[in-house]
Amino acid sequence: MKTLILLAVLLCVPTFVSAAAWDNDSPNWSLELKGGLFYPDVTDWSKYYGKKFTGEYGGAVSYKLFRQLEVGVEASYITATGSGVAPLNGVLSGEVTTQRVPVNVFLLARGVFYEKQLLVPYVGGGWNRTFYWQEIKHQGKVNGSVNGYVGRAGLQVLLDGIDTDASESLNTDYGVRHSYFFAEGKYTNAMASTATSGSVNLGGTSWLGGFLFEF
Repeated sequence: MKTLILLAVLLCVPTFVSAAAWDNDSPNWSLELKGGLFYPDVTDWSKYYGKKFTGEYGGAVSYKLFRQLEVGVEASYITATGSGVAPLNGVLSGEVTTQRVPVNVFLLARGVFYEKQLLVPYVGGGWNRTFYWQEIKHQGKVNGSVNGYVGRAGLQVLLDGIDTDASESLNTDYGVRHSYFFAEGKYTNAMASTATSGSVNLGGTSWLGGFLFEF
């Protein structure tokens, strides 16, 4: 998946750069609100936490360099509670609670060529810093942060035509030019050192859905 995302970015960015020019009616900012499932890259995660996935919730804000290309910041919150051997330090434990906050600085290309385009594909990637906290009941806490990288791709569906009156009100009252629903896949790599296995990836694969508002 990582290779495909990077290849898509390299192939798509030149096309987007040569696409329709910026105009005064085009939006300048994007706001994303999203949530879904996170599948960690930790071996035997289900052994520690009872299932192969957990929830992920977050958002992103980005500035459009021009209509098809934007730069932004994304943050997510991931948490899980379980028991067993804690993957970050390898000790036998009781209840284990882990929390992660990945923060991404990204470049994103959207395949939009006119303002009322119904389906818009997008690809992006960038730098990641993952902050983590892990508490083992009666045994203390582990916390820190690690650097990594992130890649994502998805498809957004224009919602403006569903209720034109509401769309016009959002534009007039709040400056929301367009609203979309989107679905995306994301991969995060963030390697941390451990006491037993040498290193563990605090990232993984996310399958997310949400809403995008363009201002």
